[in-house]
Amino acid sequence: MSTSLMKSRRFAPLFWTQFLSAFNDNFLKNTLIFLVLFQVGAVGVDAGTNGVVIALAGAVFIAPFLFLSALGGELADRFDKSKLAQMTKLVEIGGAGLAVIGMALSSLPVLFAALFIFGAMSALFSPVKYGLLPDHLKTEELPRANAWVEAGTFLAILGGTISAGLLFSAGSPAILFAPVMMALAVGCYLSSRQIPSTPAAAPTLKINKNIVTSTWRILSDLAADKRLFRTSLMNGWFWMIGALVLSILPLIVSDLLGGNETAVTFFLTIFAVSIGVGSALAAWISAGRVILLPAPVGAALLALFSFDASLVLIGLPVPVPTVGLVDFLQQEGVVRLSLDLAGLAIAGALIVVPTFTALQTWASSESRARRIAGSNALAAMMMTIGGLALAGAQKLGLSVSSIMMTLAGLNALVAVAMLKFLPTNPMRDAISILYRAVFRMEVKGLEHLEKAGDAPILALNHVSFLDAGLALTLTDKAPTFAVDYEIAKRWWVRPFLKLANALPINPAKPMATRSLIKVVKSGEPMVIFPEGRLTVTGTLMKVYDGAAMVADKTGAMIVPIRIDGLEKTPFSYLNPNQIRKRLFPKVRVTIMEPKQLELPEDLKGRKRRTAAGSELYQVMSDLMFETSLADNNTILDQVIATAKDRGLSALALED
Repeated sequence: MSTSLMKSRRFAPLFWTQFLSAFNDNFLKNTLIFLVLFQVGAVGVDAGTNGVVIALAGAVFIAPFLFLSALGGELADRFDKSKLAQMTKLVEIGGAGLAVIGMALSSLPVLFAALFIFGAMSALFSPVKYGLLPDHLKTEELPRANAWVEAGTFLAILGGTISAGLLFSAGSPAILFAPVMMALAVGCYLSSRQIPSTPAAAPTLKINKNIVTSTWRILSDLAADKRLFRTSLMNGWFWMIGALVLSILPLIVSDLLGGNETAVTFFLTIFAVSIGVGSALAAWISAGRVILLPAPVGAALLALFSFDASLVLIGLPVPVPTVGLVDFLQQEGVVRLSLDLAGLAIAGALIVVPTFTALQTWASSESRARRIAGSNALAAMMMTIGGLALAGAQKLGLSVSSIMMTLAGLNALVAVAMLKFLPTNPMRDAISILYRAVFRMEVKGLEHLEKAGDAPILALNHVSFLDAGLALTLTDKAPTFAVDYEIAKRWWVRPFLKLANALPINPAKPMATRSLIKVVKSGEPMVIFPEGRLTVTGTLMKVYDGAAMVADKTGAMIVPIRIDGLEKTPFSYLNPNQIRKRLFPKVRVTIMEPKQLELPEDLKGRKRRTAAGSELYQVMSDLMFETSLADNNTILDQVIATAKDRGLSALALED
């Protein structure tokens, strides 16, 4: 599925637009940094001034995100996002031309001006980028798409840095700079033209041209939604820590380890590759629903690796200048710092991928770009404050090891705060991760839950005692479970009932139905196993009328959900003669379109109850049939594809 995203027009043009744009941003930024470190710094500028200039470069690029994100969000909701992408990338061609002039003149002010233009266009493009993904992709595809974007962004950072390093090692940076800079800008614009158009999410929205009041309003609107605001704070924390680490990395290499441009590139390679690894891990963990537990875990890991890095830096001897990468790797502390940097990158990805997915999923479609813009503005504020604090600390002479120790303490505190104020339930997140890790659970049709309203009835086939735990992982809002009262009495079931809103009932008694109706009418989602008991045949068992009456009396939407795989575990009633048992079979969950029972108005009493039960049985039967048919078609497609690869006649197989 991930590779299919990269081949799809729904995603690939946006990915390459972002990749080339980030590449160009960082090519320019690192060219400026290398110019300061290895040319300007070589003629007598002190290390403290170098640190200030490097931190200032980061601040110049990030500052536009603070005061232009609101405008970008409003524009993205008001107009076609693909057209806005094209406009921003067209302006970047002009910025690239200005950068070429600045490099030819070796003018830091002109290069800073070009960097500001790229930062401004990135600020306007970011709400477009993250707002487009939910427009073109399914909900279950968002974690993978975000992982690709984040991994691609940091690989672009790596590419931009390597290119800048090669530029200076070649000896004629000004001559080579121009064609690379312009080619990247033009390629980025051409990629943006391939992004599919989208209708305006809020075509009547009035654009606030006052960037101060619009920024304040967009931050206020974000703060009004506590769930989105907390998620944005977590997301912003990653960007702030990442910016600080990348800002001091060149100083660690040049001043404490005696390395050159190649050594900086080596560390950035580790960081970029590790971000990719961490993003893939975060996307894999998050498949199926919004899960934010990885964020506080990531913050705790940031504290651990920052602390270890500070210990390494404290014990470093006076650096010996190195020429080649082999000599640099033999320096004391380099290998351990490399592992710490990799850990920091992986930990950061555990924060950023789930939080971006949550922002995209939870924000309404008509205001999604503005919410993302608000999150960007908040992150920019945190990064700007962090960058200025870093510049001040370096100007005052605070050592890099002390800075890393401070970051370790701050990350530890933030990890505790994240866990305490996590917008999702940590226990449910942990259960979801467990099912994902142990059973490689895949969920299809997650977008159908959004169509069912706030209080749907989730109707699942019942194949094992593990079904309830699986159902708990499907929704963001904690559902109430209808549990057979006999099963609820069992000693090993009672602890699990405390993890959810459990309602023990007797399916054969009318009072049970009334209890369920009361729950649904209160606005809570309900999980029901219409069969009332585990299957002993592997197929659909008798469906109790009570579950159907709940849907009929409340008018709630029924979401049919099929579980495949858990019946193969030892926790089902099927015996080995019926099915091959395994401890950890692969589990697939298929969520179908929500449906509403439609019964004649003249049906009353027992007849209505029987008719409702029959219709629910038909709904569940259709679920089993349609998902089985889809599975068979998938298998047939795979067989035909394999036949084509081997040169066989696909037509004969299809016949």
